[in-house]
Amino acid sequence: MNDNNPFPEVTFSTFILSLASSTLMHLGEVPNPETGRKEKNIILAKHSVDLLNMLEDKLTNGLTPDEKKLLQDVLYEVKIKYVQQS
Repeated sequence: MNDNNPFPEVTFSTFILSLASSTLMHLGEVPNPETGRKEKNIILAKHSVDLLNMLEDKLTNGLTPDEKKLLQDVLYEVKIKYVQQS
């Protein structure tokens, strides 16, 4: 983190830990940082767990050619839009 960017550096570890923190928050295990209250949302918790499971599967078994192309296309589009707007 620095003065220009209040977010931690984007690394795989920070991404996974962020997902884990969100999951724990949705399970009501830790307080919501915006409200300070523990709030349970089992549907969002399941979604987060499913997301972590999917990441593990894709990292272990790899992307299909269609998934790889989709990711490349989406990244290209959002990068171009980001450059245009910044």
